Amino acid sequence: MTIKTGNILIVDDDRDVLLSAQMILKREFASVRCLSNPSELEEELASFPPDLVLLDMNFTRGMTSGDEGLYWLQKIKQTDSSIQVVTSTAYGEIDLAVKAIKQGAADFVQKPWVNEKLVATLRTCLKLGESHRRIEQLQHTQQALSEEIGRGFAALIGESDSFATVRTLIERVAATDANVLITGENGTGKDLVAHAIHNKSLRANGPMISVDIGAIPATLFESEMFGHIKGSFTDARENRPGKFELATGGTLFLDEIGNLEAATQAKLLRALESRTITRVGGQKPIPIDIRLICATNASMRDLSNPDVFRRDLLYRINTVEIRLPSLRERTADIPLLLEHYREVFAQKYNRHDVSIPKATARKLQSYEWPGNVRELKHAVERAIIISSESKLTVEDFLIGTRVQEEALGNLNLAELEKNAIRNAIRQCEGNLTQVAKLLGLGRTTLYRKMEKYELVDQ
Repeated sequence: MTIKTGNILIVDDDRDVLLSAQMILKREFASVRCLSNPSELEEELASFPPDLVLLDMNFTRGMTSGDEGLYWLQKIKQTDSSIQVVTSTAYGEIDLAVKAIKQGAADFVQKPWVNEKLVATLRTCLKLGESHRRIEQLQHTQQALSEEIGRGFAALIGESDSFATVRTLIERVAATDANVLITGENGTGKDLVAHAIHNKSLRANGPMISVDIGAIPATLFESEMFGHIKGSFTDARENRPGKFELATGGTLFLDEIGNLEAATQAKLLRALESRTITRVGGQKPIPIDIRLICATNASMRDLSNPDVFRRDLLYRINTVEIRLPSLRERTADIPLLLEHYREVFAQKYNRHDVSIPKATARKLQSYEWPGNVRELKHAVERAIIISSESKLTVEDFLIGTRVQEEALGNLNLAELEKNAIRNAIRQCEGNLTQVAKLLGLGRTTLYRKMEKYELVDQ
């Protein structure tokens, strides 16, 4: 059974023509509506956004010029230029047909219609409209994808237990269409995880469109996310699809979702619940087919506060949460990350002689890295650019020995011992047998000192 598509609106003052056309077309198209008074056209377009309008060219008795039809053709195109218009009249002047097509009509049919020809003409025009929309979408999608490719995305680096948990979640979630919320501090690599999920998903051949929510002013949210119609506001010089349309068939990644204002949260929720969007200035709902991934550096406690974030939206985006550990929670991965970025930037800056000695890497493991992997990446790049030596030292990475300041800034023996135990726990990822061995302490002594310094929960 062939699925009927296309919403048709017939505008004609002859009720017999309307009845005849409706009987012919309702067997061929998804929905057919009739309108005998063109003055009600704008209201009808708002309540029933059609894909195509079959428009009579003369409505006043005795009029044959077609000027009325040209006027209403212009009104339709001003409302939504994507609507295909087929004009019709009993007066088949070629000049009028040409004039209508120049003003935006897709085709022209003469009354009385030959049923098969009418249906074929409307089908052809519907396909033409769909092709125009698809070309428009592809052009903007190509631009968005070019921007994505230009950013470049590294592989996920890490073998620690905490990062292994992240990898396992990615593998399990990727094969589904579940909405994912990625949480973690700035610089932990939330965008890399989002891209990894997309690349392992059934939508991998579709586009992945990333949006930095924090960079979109609330006044432009609807235009950026849902698109707009030409002329809908001052700078709307062309029809433009929004991010939802561009991500059709693929993944939409909303970074820093916690920055959404209350009003825009409601708009996003409506789109996700209805699975449709409407362009600014448009009337026609557009179905969306996207997989949603969101990320935030806000804590779940903050997001769960209804004064900050809508709970119904949080439930919608948070089918699965993936929490990324900070770099200080996976210090065992620091040597791997250092070596990875050393290779990247040695290639980029033609410094193939440069290396990071193990002693340097061990010292860098004791640094807190508040900026996480992003800070480490920039530190490696800076060190390779600045250092003239082949073997990098701590000073090359942090210019001024921030690591040394952290380690030696406080000479109180108790504080030094407390910091040494804390760093050892992080380095050994909580394995107290390894911690005791690293510090040269017995396990009983280690437990006693951990209690003394209130490090039991570390």
